Amino acid sequence: MEWMAAVTVGGLAGLGLWMLLDRNLKRVVLGIGVLGNAINLGVFTAGRLAGNGAAFANVGAAAANPLPQALVLTAIVIGFGLFVFALALLKRTRELYGDRSTDAVSAVTEEPAPDWQAGQEEEEPGSEEQREPRP
Repeated sequence: MEWMAAVTVGGLAGLGLWMLLDRNLKRVVLGIGVLGNAINLGVFTAGRLAGNGAAFANVGAAAANPLPQALVLTAIVIGFGLFVFALALLKRTRELYGDRSTDAVSAVTEEPAPDWQAGQEEEEPGSEEQREPRP
């Protein structure tokens, strides 16, 4: 059972990384979700899957460790919040740029601001007086 979980974790992690490296923003967001679930499943598997007794009973080494389960429950909540934020960011990016390619969005965001050159050439008349040290 644990080897099957390990193979599943490896497959999900590989799929998540492959989706993160794609140029389509929708796949990047889905890759974040898949990779997060792979990590949660990996942590859950590390706590042993074969628990035969109650969590707080003294049954020896065969019981599952409750700490990874608590960590995974916390990570699921945080991961859900992160995934919803990524979806909102994807929606806003689509509204602003219309294209869902990372190259197109990077090309737009790396351009200098339209007023950057004009602001460098024109100095405000009172700005030099403020920069000079006062005696």
